[in-house]
Amino acid sequence: MQVVPDLADAQKILVAQPFSRLLGARIVAFGDGAATLELDIREDLLQHYGSVHGGVLGYAADNALTFAAGTVANGRLITAGYTIDYLRPAVGTLLRAEARVVRAGRTRVVCRCDLFTLDGGGAETLCAVAQGAIAVPEPASATIHGPS
Repeated sequence: MQVVPDLADAQKILVAQPFSRLLGARIVAFGDGAATLELDIREDLLQHYGSVHGGVLGYAADNALTFAAGTVANGRLITAGYTIDYLRPAVGTLLRAEARVVRAGRTRVVCRCDLFTLDGGGAETLCAVAQGAIAVPEPASATIHGPS
């Protein structure tokens, strides 16, 4: 991912990701060190107990973390790693992943993400939290080359 100037550009990048299109994900807020990703909760995204599958929550956290980093860092960003804690079953009609930058360094951007479900009336329930490090690759011109 590259640093993205605005919400419209972030939405174009998300739509270019085949897996994001499959899930029906959308970026609804982007900028100032934060990004929010949403997707409708559908039956085909549930596990056998009837709540959203943990892999879907992991996807939402991963992408929201990286988009948040993209508001402050240049380059083709990539997730270096993240952890997620599942707090309660994710049940509702909408999944929302709200990520924000905690610290932006030269080679890593650390972000946090809160994942909520919303019910039909709009009530939010915190269902998971995640924290991740997003790698900022060195530009090609900064690469040290040995003798030829």
